[in-house]
Parts: sequence; structure tokens; C-alpha cells
Amino acid sequence: MDHFPSQWGKPRNENIDYYNTVPLQRTLPDPTTQAAYGPVTRTQFRDIERLYPVGEHTVVGASGDLSDYQYIQHLLDSLMVKEHCSDDGHVVSARHIHEYLWRVMYNRRSKFNPLWNSLVVGGMEKGERFLGFVDLRGTTYQTTTIATGFGAYLAQPILRKRVEGREDDITEQEAIEIINDCMRVLFYRDARSLNKAQTGVEISEPYSVDTEWSFAESIRGYGADV
Repeated sequence: MDHFPSQWGKPRNENIDYYNTVPLQRTLPDPTTQAAYGPVTRTQFRDIERLYPVGEHTVVGASGDLSDYQYIQHLLDSLMVKEHCSDDGHVVSARHIHEYLWRVMYNRRSKFNPLWNSLVVGGMEKGERFLGFVDLRGTTYQTTTIATGFGAYLAQPILRKRVEGREDDITEQEAIEIINDCMRVLFYRDARSLNKAQTGVEISEPYSVDTEWSFAESIRGYGADV
């Protein structure tokens, strides 16, 4: 018995296509607006929104466990209600939300009961942009481009090439095009992903990214060409 999954269904060497493809092993899917029960693609939800507005100037995005993210949303709602009731004129900024989530995630990790999410916090404060990251261990950092999950491997290089060093020159339309390119690459590379995403300075309704699969006709073992 062949115990190496990468060899299952692989064409013979003499029949290998000119792309020299091999089966690609998957880890965690990049779900965009999709949520699935592990690798079971039949159990899917296709309209899950992972960008969550907090206050007037902050957006929180997440990858990972959906129920844990819903719990985090509940915590953020409670925080904003508490701040509103204080009525002291203080405005909760993106930096404050980032620090709050850092303490929440580190606290849960210290109790050996982490929230299984990677969080991205973005927003504006006094005309200055803010973008920060928090993971399930409470690790934090701030930078100009952030991607989580599968995107940290495939989308982050695209973001660094097209964004870093010219952050002040990018228009909103160009930023949307860059995000579309990243999501298109992720959709091509993950068999259990969805070509549906959200963008936002203002959080948009989910939309589908255009994709092209005509190249697959010439690849052995891909689609109908067996």
C-alpha cells in the first residue's frame, strides 16, 4: 500500500504534463465569507462576514474558529456599551481596541483555553492610520500589511511588493484591486475556498472575484482531462 498521499493519483512520469504538477496537500482553508466544518466541504456557510465594525473608526477582521470570533464580537459590543454609558467624551480608538484584544487573547491563552483566532485591527486615529495583529497566544505587532491563515503564505508577498513603501500614494480603488488579486490567488490555490469577499474602509456587501480556469484543460488529472 502506498502510504504517501502526494503520490495518490499522480500520472506516470512519461505522461506528466508540461506544468509538472503534483497533488497539493491542504491545511486550513482560506474561507473569505465561507465557513466550513473542518475539511467537510458539504457543511458550508457561504455568507459569513468576517469584518466587524467597532465604534466609528475601527474595523476588526478575523480568521479561525467562527464561534470564538462571535464570542469576541460579543465582548467588543459589551465594551462599546460600557464606554457609551460612561459618557465621558472619551473615544475608543483602533489602538485601544488592539490593546484590549491583546489582553483578552493573552488572558485566555494563560488559562490554557485560547480563542482560536488571528485578529487584524485597522482604523484611523487623529488622521493617522493604524493596523495591528493579535493571535491566539497574545502575540501582537503593528505593520503596514497583514494577512492571516493561508494568506500569510501567499497573499503577504503580494501585499509587500505592491504596498510597502508607497502606503501614502495608494488610492482606495487601487487598494481594492490589490485585495482582489490576493483573494484571486488564494481562491486558485485552495480547493475548499470561495471567490467571495468583503472590502472596506466602509465595509461593503460581499462580492465575487472574477476567475479564469481555461488553463486547466491542458493539465493532466485536472478537471475532465484524465
